[in-house]
Amino acid sequence: MRKNTVVGIDIGTFYVKVVIAQIQHNGTPPHIIGTGSALARGLRHGYITSQNDIVDSLKKALEQAQKEADVKVDRAYVSIGGVGLEDKYSNGEAIVSRANSEVSEIDTENALAEAEARISRELMNRKVLHAIPVSYLLDGKPILGRPVGMRASKLEVEAMFVTVLEQHLDDIVAVVEAAGVETIDIMAAPIAASLVTLTKQQKMVGCILANIGAETLSIVVFEENTPISLKVFPIGSTDITNDIALGLRVPLSEAEQLKRGVVTGDSVPQKKLDDIVVSRLKQMFSLIQDHLKKINRAGLLPAGIILTGGGAGIATIEDYARVALKLPSETTGLKLGEQRLKDASWAVAYGLCMCLADRN
Repeated sequence: MRKNTVVGIDIGTFYVKVVIAQIQHNGTPPHIIGTGSALARGLRHGYITSQNDIVDSLKKALEQAQKEADVKVDRAYVSIGGVGLEDKYSNGEAIVSRANSEVSEIDTENALAEAEARISRELMNRKVLHAIPVSYLLDGKPILGRPVGMRASKLEVEAMFVTVLEQHLDDIVAVVEAAGVETIDIMAAPIAASLVTLTKQQKMVGCILANIGAETLSIVVFEENTPISLKVFPIGSTDITNDIALGLRVPLSEAEQLKRGVVTGDSVPQKKLDDIVVSRLKQMFSLIQDHLKKINRAGLLPAGIILTGGGAGIATIEDYARVALKLPSETTGLKLGEQRLKDASWAVAYGLCMCLADRN
């Protein structure tokens, strides 16, 4: 693979998407040089049901991206989504190891390891994708920012662990390998999407990113520029399409167009269509509101809810979210530096490239 090239692979329930980007050395975001997509076959709610089918889909997407970029892909950063994603909270502590009581990176790692060990029984058949410190205490007193370099005798951490079913993780890696690509690392899809859909200000003051996919609705909540909660629900925009097809007795292809407001006219009973869409949106936003209540953030996120993903294109969805959650609401587009990118359904694949570029 060409030097300074990064690749992101998003294996979604509806589409497999590949993005190839060139790392810039002037501080600007990576430059997109190739993209590819293919209908995803062999998945259900993010889980692989047929390895052969999804491998074929990935190969098609890779072929398109490689041809456009004139690059052979042999390594990539891969996202993982689906209802198997789950967050777990735990606390850990460590005695500061240096004689001068200065907190080191080793101390923070030890505290995180202790926090993970304390929830080990809850991690049966699961694997930790991300260990994210949410807050620290030094000698029992809360601090802002990183503790490294400060002085104390004891360090405590509250951490969020993003976990995934180990079998699902293994299946994703096996699919990418079968397509001839080495997996460098794996990132939770909602966090990858946040890298190109949210501003630092939104993440600092508090917001929720809702990615409405074909069969899943994933949310990630941010405060102080840190993800504090992540959840995936088994409901998506395809459910709305199916409801319209049944309610109006129209083909699925026409139902999809009606959902997006592309098809209108006297032949469409608008009130009935609106009632069908609102009924399913009500279910989606009720799930989000219940989760926000559970983590004590209902109505308390100043930057509100940011909607992304293929399902975010539903007409009036911003208005409904605003009323249902009593929060500011907006749909997000993608803009990476001076590049005007494709629609927000590409957020995960682009986000992977951003993360990879930062690591290089």
